[in-house]
Amino acid sequence: MVTYEMIFERNRKWVADMKAKDANFFDKLARDQTPDYLYIGCSDSRVPANEIMGLEPGDVFVHRNVANLVNNTDLNVMSVINFAVKHLDVKHIVVCGHYDCGGVKAAMIPKDMGLLNPWLRTIRDVYRMHHEELDAIKDERLRYNRLVELNVKEQATNVIKTANVQKGYQKKGYPIVHGWVFDLHTGIVIDLNINFEGILKEIQKIYDLTGMASEHNEDGD
Repeated sequence: MVTYEMIFERNRKWVADMKAKDANFFDKLARDQTPDYLYIGCSDSRVPANEIMGLEPGDVFVHRNVANLVNNTDLNVMSVINFAVKHLDVKHIVVCGHYDCGGVKAAMIPKDMGLLNPWLRTIRDVYRMHHEELDAIKDERLRYNRLVELNVKEQATNVIKTANVQKGYQKKGYPIVHGWVFDLHTGIVIDLNINFEGILKEIQKIYDLTGMASEHNEDGD
């Protein structure tokens, strides 16, 4: 067990290790951050964002919550996306779930979870939208893993629905939105190959927040 006091000892050792590798490490770290990636992941303690990506501190802007949800009414995640796109100029936004996710598992149980109910409702809605596919999977673990993947895809779509992402992509050609799943049993990150441009085009009729759709309609396109 790591005691509270040991954390500070480990911190000092980490500082010494970093300086041994690069004497200017903390001078560089203290400069303005310029990450290319925004990572939206689960709060699970077993999934450290920059480490599973093989990147260093300062390379990834990170937001985490239970089951990596992107709700448009969540000012926390919306503020993170706004800051990442408009001020940090990130090139990629990654929504990363993981197999054996406690939040997703809880959402699969038809039970009153108290304060968690409104949060889990988002995942339960994903189940509702894909219940035929999911109910056809007899193996409970495989069904659970598939809901993890479908939840990632739905949250990635929610990112694409935001005005900041749409306008940023229209103006600069980025950010691109991706959906990943981290396999705790293998350590491998799985790219779900989200069709970013396809989803963006598909939702334009309802979720176009750039003004382009109305211009095309006025032009008769």
